[in-house]
Amino acid sequence: QVQLVESGGGLVQTETSLRLSCKASGRAARRYGMGWFRQAPGKEREFVASINWNGGYQVYAKSVEGRFTISADDAENTIYLQMTRVKPEDTAVYYCAATISSYSRHRRDYDFWGPGTQVTVSS
Repeated sequence: QVQLVESGGGLVQTETSLRLSCKASGRAARRYGMGWFRQAPGKEREFVASINWNGGYQVYAKSVEGRFTISADDAENTIYLQMTRVKPEDTAVYYCAATISSYSRHRRDYDFWGPGTQVTVSS
């Protein structure tokens, strides 16, 4: 079992930056690939970014590529999502998730989820 807790959400203005954190705890937490997803009101939960367990490979949704960066601090069992040049369409609840796969774009591959953190971008 892996427990995940996100933090760092809030209200920010367009074109500013924000960093989300996700602390993982529990058995073998370091062996999981990790991902960020987001869900806006009335929309499906969508993939944002994923990183393999040793941090050597990252994959991004096209909508955030070049603006967001996912990274991992293995010693702290924490992953981050650095968000830059944010836009109103980035407004959503952001979820951290863990997968037994190396990494994945697909929600169905993730076994554990955090409760989410709200990000609101004002125009």
